[in-house]
Amino acid sequence: MSYLVLARKWRPQNFDEVVGQQAVVRTLRNALTRNRVAHAMLFSGVRGVGKTTLARLMAKALNCRQGELDVPCDQCESCLEIMAGNAIDLHEIDGASNRGIQEIRELKENIRFFPAKGRYKIIIIDEVHMLTTEAFNALLKTLEEPPSHVYFMFATTELHKIPITILSRCQRYELKRVPFAELVAFFARIAEAEKVAISPRALEMIGREAEGSVRDGLSLLDQIFSFGGEEISDGDVAQVLGLVDRGIYEKLARALLAADLAGCLDIFEQSQAGGMDLKRFANDLLGFFRALLIAKVKAQPEEMLDLSDQELAAIKDIAAGASQETLYHYFSLLLKGSEEMQYSSRPRLALEMAFVRATQAGQIVPAATLLGRLDGLLAGAGPLPQGVARPGFSGIATAEPEPPAPKSLPRPTVSAHSSETFPEQKKNEIAGASAPAPEHDRQLPPASTVPSSGREVKRDWEAFIEYVKERKRWMAPVLQLCAMARDEGSELVLKFDDPSDCKLLQEHDNLKLLQSFALDFFQHDFRVVFRVRGTQAIADGSGDEAESLLADRRVLANDPMVRMTAEIFGGQVGSIRTGSK
Repeated sequence: MSYLVLARKWRPQNFDEVVGQQAVVRTLRNALTRNRVAHAMLFSGVRGVGKTTLARLMAKALNCRQGELDVPCDQCESCLEIMAGNAIDLHEIDGASNRGIQEIRELKENIRFFPAKGRYKIIIIDEVHMLTTEAFNALLKTLEEPPSHVYFMFATTELHKIPITILSRCQRYELKRVPFAELVAFFARIAEAEKVAISPRALEMIGREAEGSVRDGLSLLDQIFSFGGEEISDGDVAQVLGLVDRGIYEKLARALLAADLAGCLDIFEQSQAGGMDLKRFANDLLGFFRALLIAKVKAQPEEMLDLSDQELAAIKDIAAGASQETLYHYFSLLLKGSEEMQYSSRPRLALEMAFVRATQAGQIVPAATLLGRLDGLLAGAGPLPQGVARPGFSGIATAEPEPPAPKSLPRPTVSAHSSETFPEQKKNEIAGASAPAPEHDRQLPPASTVPSSGREVKRDWEAFIEYVKERKRWMAPVLQLCAMARDEGSELVLKFDDPSDCKLLQEHDNLKLLQSFALDFFQHDFRVVFRVRGTQAIADGSGDEAESLLADRRVLANDPMVRMTAEIFGGQVGSIRTGSK
């Protein structure tokens, strides 16, 4: 007898033997036991996941005369004929070879007759998407109202090529790729049954190469068994399949993240000497860094990664020592090198240069972290020069005297604190020395009554940048990138040539701080608006935070204690600062 390949020898003969399609199997078995089997079923999925196998199992279950409704007996005449491939009432048609309207007409003529032996005629059309449009149209009426003794079962790897009119008349079952762990466990059972000693790591290499296809994995396993005999090593699998040991990628990733260029090139040379395929090596390395990034951002990375426990532990360990930004940057550099390699006459050099760029990139630190460190350094640098204050809401309004009349004595400058911070004793003293206290329920004047400092945006822009530099050093160089600053009444418009130049300033905390600086320096109630050349406004301070700052200024300008103090000493409100002392 001729040798029977593993893919045929281990084809499931009942629903319990199907690998990795539990949801579909459960639905089909329930349909059988409850007599709810659709007359037209469509199985879709990638190659080798069990589409035709499930169609044959349904055919066996429908025509079996001895077993349970959902468990074919494999002993009756119908089951034995289907297993042997010579059942009269089971018609398996190759859609690629019988794709014309004439074949479909002959099929329709044939199904008019009752089954010869079984209870039903079963029509299985494999790769049904290969049928012509005319052939599909010829099937429409039959699929909608088929004879009661006929069941149609279609299988396809390209569901999108089937007309929607056909899909609407079928009950669809979408088969998934078989999970990595189930594939490896299945291959281990086969190796044990075939009396072949093979390591778990070798089985994992085969399972990974199968990419979720049982048939592909069985074909590879058959090839490995033929090569190694009764004992198979990891090296045998790598040699036959032209693979690289997964440990190579772990070593290379650690060397890249450690900026060890010499180590990277040594590891790459070892892989090259082993005869690995360069394109496959680059794709697998990208896949490894993708796994690192997933392990960094997900609490349960095994939900997205089909990896062994040993490799998953190594990936988690590497990812823990690098930031998310670093892993993404390395992935981008390697992806760019891999794409350059595809079109280069010297692909190896292109990939090696990607290693050079990656090792020179270093660890990436988020901008927010850098700004936080800068603020920490500035905070620990000791007292700032006189007149320079650190950012922070103080709630202080400074009252300056009115300009003295000619030949009059100068009047002193006073500071009037808000009612929240002004000492209670001073309040009483001022209240006792003044005229009757002003009415507290008097309506506050509009913000426009707050006098301006006399500074203009266009004239004093450089001075404003210096003002900002003393309080937030990193912000000044960013403001210097501004192409034009203009006062448009209630708005301070900052125009930039490139949207990336003002991206950092648009962040919530930074925008709030810039708004505060602008109000304090120019003493004008406007909102900060960003515009990029050729576009409309992209960000502004007109939200709740900006309104809050403007409201703070109005409250301070109209605080009863401030107004009473200015009235007693004949002064006026000269400037209001809400963001810095």
